[in-house]
Amino acid sequence: MSKKVIATPNAPAAIGPYSQGYVAGDFIFTAGQGGLDPADGHIVSETVEGQAEQACKNLGAILAEGGATYTDVIKANVYLADIADFATFNAVYAKYFTEKPARTCVAAKDLPLGLKCEIEVIAYIG
Repeated sequence: MSKKVIATPNAPAAIGPYSQGYVAGDFIFTAGQGGLDPADGHIVSETVEGQAEQACKNLGAILAEGGATYTDVIKANVYLADIADFATFNAVYAKYFTEKPARTCVAAKDLPLGLKCEIEVIAYIG
């Protein structure tokens, strides 16, 4: 099986010792993405809506760099800083993930940089 690091300036640079994503065989695995501006790494909004919107755009950029789109996503893991944001988050998420991939959504005590949400995905490109 071949593997290749995904790196794009159209998504935020890693804030730790990890990659934005990998193409491994017929799959893409992304790192978690939050509402960070790719240009400067700052949080784009104080709201879960604004952060979810940017997180989805960041994922789209990583998927595109790996040769995929949102419709290729088969699994998503979502982390919310406050589970009370579940419905609000879903309204944004549903605009991007129209194929309704399998998903886990959990509340996390804290997210890096004080983010309100983070999303990681697996896409099939075979």
